[in-house]
Amino acid sequence: MLRALFSKPYSRLFIVGDNAGWVIDDEARALLSTASELSIPAEQVKHVRWNLPRAVHYMSQFSLIDESIYKNKHRISVDYFHGKPDQQESFRLCFEAIRKHHGNIARVRVSTKEMGELIKTTGIDPKKVMRIPIAVDTELFTPVTAKKRAHARARLGISESAVVVGSFQKDGNGWDEGNEPKLIKGPDIFLKAVGELKQSIPNLHILLSGPARGYVKNGLDKLSIPYHHEYLKDPNDVAELYDALDLYIIASREEGGPKACLDSMAKGIPLVTTKVGQCADLVVHGKNGMMTPIEDTHALAASALEVLGNDALRNSLRENGILTALENNHESQLPLWKEYLTALVD
Repeated sequence: MLRALFSKPYSRLFIVGDNAGWVIDDEARALLSTASELSIPAEQVKHVRWNLPRAVHYMSQFSLIDESIYKNKHRISVDYFHGKPDQQESFRLCFEAIRKHHGNIARVRVSTKEMGELIKTTGIDPKKVMRIPIAVDTELFTPVTAKKRAHARARLGISESAVVVGSFQKDGNGWDEGNEPKLIKGPDIFLKAVGELKQSIPNLHILLSGPARGYVKNGLDKLSIPYHHEYLKDPNDVAELYDALDLYIIASREEGGPKACLDSMAKGIPLVTTKVGQCADLVVHGKNGMMTPIEDTHALAASALEVLGNDALRNSLRENGILTALENNHESQLPLWKEYLTALVD
């Protein structure tokens, strides 16, 4: 950080994560890499202390709630992925912060069309708002092969004959067991959908990852559905877990991504999702994924059964999903980030 004291005003990008050591901090590292590819000086920091003219990008929209960030000379930029003001108090506070301080905010990056339109209702200059989807690393998330599948299942102790459905997101409140559900992530919807699936698929097996999955694990126990939970220290290690899957389900009510949307496509794993987040923008139903109305558990289960029982559909979803992922990887986004960051960093 000593470099910050002597660098020219707004000549360097300071990237602030949420210090939770999970997905947001991982996205901060990805942005740091993007800045490097664009030859934009940048560094990832826990916070920016000095009241000096700096270009600062906050990876978490909840940083907007801190009134102190508006009392300095920073050019403030922020990722604002999800959360409508009427859903919960923290989202309302974020939204009101933009309404109150939009003159002090230089840039807002959104990942979905819906959130972009919502943010513009705060009174912020629409030119400050730019949509850049949460990208996928297609060098890390590469298509599954028969060999990868066999290796993954052997390592996890999952039978070759099992039908494996994945769910790799945090959907419990807090960072402990997660026995209290984070309902916007739809863990209750997921349980109802897989409960219905089990009636037609007796060899159903659920593969979980991510922290705070207690609510889902308890629910699977009650449904007598076998599962394996792999809690990974690095969220990128989840790439290998996709190799064991037959299907991935997103059951959320609200999302900014999720990352699993493009990650599953890049791996060639058929995706069944509710119409949320960037899935709503990127998924073409029946072509690169299956999309259902929010909270429609029967539609989720029916779409999953359709995919699992139709070879032609599975192959189509796989091939088109991989293409969609390539169109939304980090390399493809470089022109978007160049436009975004050159308005922020001198």
